[in-house]
Amino acid sequence: MYFLIQSNIYSDPDHYKVFDALEELNIEYGVINISPTADQFDFKTDRKDVFVYGSVTIARLAKQNSDWYPGSFYGGNHLYEVYSQHYGTNLLNHKVSVHKISEEITWEKGEEKFIKPYNEAKIFTGRVFTETEWKDFVFERLENQTNRITADSLIQVSEAKRTIKEARLWIVGGQIVDSGYYRLHEDAPFEENVSQEGLNFANEMIQLFNLEKAFVMDICLTDEGWKIVEINCINSSGFYPNTNVKSVIKALNSYFSK
Repeated sequence: MYFLIQSNIYSDPDHYKVFDALEELNIEYGVINISPTADQFDFKTDRKDVFVYGSVTIARLAKQNSDWYPGSFYGGNHLYEVYSQHYGTNLLNHKVSVHKISEEITWEKGEEKFIKPYNEAKIFTGRVFTETEWKDFVFERLENQTNRITADSLIQVSEAKRTIKEARLWIVGGQIVDSGYYRLHEDAPFEENVSQEGLNFANEMIQLFNLEKAFVMDICLTDEGWKIVEINCINSSGFYPNTNVKSVIKALNSYFSK
C-alpha cells in the first residue's frame, strides 16, 4: 500500500514517528504540504492503493479521490448522529445539544460544560468550559480570520463529567492494534498499559458497532465504569508519546494490502 503523508503537522510533536515507521517497514510513501484552508490538493500518482494521513484537511479532501482505497474514512459513521445510535449510554456524553457557535447558551451559576465541534472535529479541541471561558473563546475565534471557524460552525454541548483515566485505541479490521493512556488524573494510580477491563469494554463496543474498517476510539474510566469519550478518524488522529506508531502502520498496511 502507498501512504500519502502530510508533513506540515506542527501541532503534533510525535508526527515525525510516522516517517520513521514507514522507513523501518520499507513501505513506499509520498509527502505533501496542505494549507488548512485548502479546498483541493494536487498530487499525482498512478497508485490506487493509497492511504492518507495528516490533518483533518487532507482527510476531508482525500474523499474527492473516490478511486483511492482505502483513501480516507472521513465523515460517514464518524458523525455523532450515527454512532450515538449504536453506543447510546456507553458514551461519556450521550445527551448532547447541538448549536451554532454564535448562538447563546444557557448557563447555571458556576456551571461547567463540555463543548466540542459537532461535525468538523479539529476546528478546535473539545474541553470543559465555564461560561466566561466559553464566551471569551467564541469572541476570539470568530475575530480570528486564520481558522476555519465561522458563526455557523456547529458545536455539541453536554454536561461536564469526571473521568479517572483516558486512553486512545487504534482499531484496524475489528482488532485493537495499539492502545495507551493519554491522561491519568490525580487519584488514578500509574499504569503503563491500558487495563484489561478497558480493553474488554472497547472490544464489546466494537462488537456492538464496528464503525469502520479502521478508526480510533478514545475511552475513559468514570465513577460509572468505562465509557467512550469519542470516535476519531484514523486518517487524522494524532499520536501520543506512548503510541506504537510502527504497530499501527504495520497493521494498516497488512490489512489493506490483502
